[in-house]
Amino acid sequence: MTLWAIVPVKPLRYGKSRLAEVLTSDERMDLNRRMLAHTLDTLTAIPEIEHVLVVSRDQAALALAREYGARTVQENGSPHLNVALTRATVVAKNYGIHGVLIIPADLPLITPEDVRLMLERAASPPVVVVAPDRRGDGTNALLVCPTGLIEYEFGHGSFQRHCERARNAGARLEVCELPSLALDMDLPEDLELVSETLENV
Repeated sequence: MTLWAIVPVKPLRYGKSRLAEVLTSDERMDLNRRMLAHTLDTLTAIPEIEHVLVVSRDQAALALAREYGARTVQENGSPHLNVALTRATVVAKNYGIHGVLIIPADLPLITPEDVRLMLERAASPPVVVVAPDRRGDGTNALLVCPTGLIEYEFGHGSFQRHCERARNAGARLEVCELPSLALDMDLPEDLELVSETLENV
């Protein structure tokens, strides 16, 4: 199975605005950069992923991605996340890939083993593998095979919407609940949970 990973990235300086009460703008930019580097390091270490495609309107993020050998798609303006992901998926689909793995760049605990567990569950398509956040509300990782099987529904309540999309498409639904995939970096309380880990990222 030919698989690409797509990583959406907000501008490094302006991402994670909800952490502004505990981190300065420079600290948030550094955090975002380190988390993106960690994500790229993780994904490029997995032989089953043929290419990593980073989609962003931030030149610094795209430059960092290219340092890791990732392909890039530059967005103009401020497109909605689902629109940006759809455009990136069209680019990937042109290369005849079988599936896409959507991985946001704000999962500080992600490991290659986590990703391989998702890939193992993607055998025998059509299949959708969803990793929910720790609140069971959002989607922290999404594997869709074949490519384009469902539309993206990222945002509040996306976990249930992606599950419904999979069922409506007649696909096998796999829910991958891993603590390391469940923690994304959005709120000050999230930062506290992984403060020691982040020092090593």
